[in-house]
Amino acid sequence: MSNKVILVTGGSRGIGAAICRHAADLGYDVAFTYKSSDAAAQKVAGEIEAKGKKALAIKADAAVDDDTIRAFKELEETFGRLDALVYNAGITGARSRLDESSTENFTQVMMVNTVAAMTYSREAIKRMSTKHGGAGGSIVMISSTAYESGSPGSVWYAASKGGINAMTIGLSRELGQDGIRVNAVAPGPINTGITSPQQTKIFVESTSLKRMAEPQEVATVVMFLCSEGASFTTGAVVKVAGGR
Repeated sequence: MSNKVILVTGGSRGIGAAICRHAADLGYDVAFTYKSSDAAAQKVAGEIEAKGKKALAIKADAAVDDDTIRAFKELEETFGRLDALVYNAGITGARSRLDESSTENFTQVMMVNTVAAMTYSREAIKRMSTKHGGAGGSIVMISSTAYESGSPGSVWYAASKGGINAMTIGLSRELGQDGIRVNAVAPGPINTGITSPQQTKIFVESTSLKRMAEPQEVATVVMFLCSEGASFTTGAVVKVAGGR
């Protein structure tokens, strides 16, 4: 019997890369998309293969429909199946007040963070739903605790993640009879190496545990939601935020 197959968007760095590595540890063959860095993608692919699992790195812009269709075509040609989708791709856009932002700035954030999550989910459903001849599966969306704070200075980012949460709940109800569970993980402050020392201090003080999370701590929760251990969990938005 072939290994289960997972598709992770934005899998070449940060939380996405941690999810890819952890999925391989759990026995999955891993396909992942990335937008720009071939070197980072090949590094993650090599780490997956070193664990004895197959890796497929697909260069694709999440906001481009043709890239999405091609990504799923490459997935089918390589693995012939799909068991789980993790929609992790996301951007924040340039920070500012709303009255100082361009329409292009926040539209691009909504396209990558929310609209593309719908297109990837749509294509995954076509392959996993029992109504389409699939064997069922799991979809996990990466949200953010920004949906609670509203993220002043980047309200479009918070809005995009609020949309992810609504989509998670709606799809979980829409797909319950299709053998597909749909959940979301909402990370808080994560140590991805891109925050300044000042930002890190603010984030740490905002948590009950007084530290940042490591990407692996998010990956563990994501893969639990993909597992049979979460077989009766759907429509959940799980915070991984240290009590923030």
